[in-house]
Amino acid sequence: MHISWNDNIPIYIQLRDHMIALILSGAVAEGEALPSVRTVAADFRLNPITVSKAFQLLVETGLVEKRRGRGMFVAEGAHRQLLAAERAKFLTEEWPAIVSRIRQLGLDPAELLESVGQPKGDTPS
Repeated sequence: MHISWNDNIPIYIQLRDHMIALILSGAVAEGEALPSVRTVAADFRLNPITVSKAFQLLVETGLVEKRRGRGMFVAEGAHRQLLAAERAKFLTEEWPAIVSRIRQLGLDPAELLESVGQPKGDTPS
């Protein structure tokens, strides 16, 4: 597993976002244990405090739960919670910019919808 760190964003935030992406993609399932802080710190060559801070953010949002003596586990409903939050974020933050760009370029939304699912290089007829 490799992350390209962005110098403009704190590493603990980037690590939290990486863990969120793993949960959203299903790579880490609900009820599944997260790797230990020490393991993640060693894998990414990070300070364990940085990893702990990222994990604590996941706990505070209810995506991860601590089980005393057993570790941290992805909470039940985490995927559904993340999906709802990401959809809302897309619709309020990303979609308006996309719509603006579509209009700016004079693209036909119907043609764009037709092209969804077309293999690269193929053009709708």
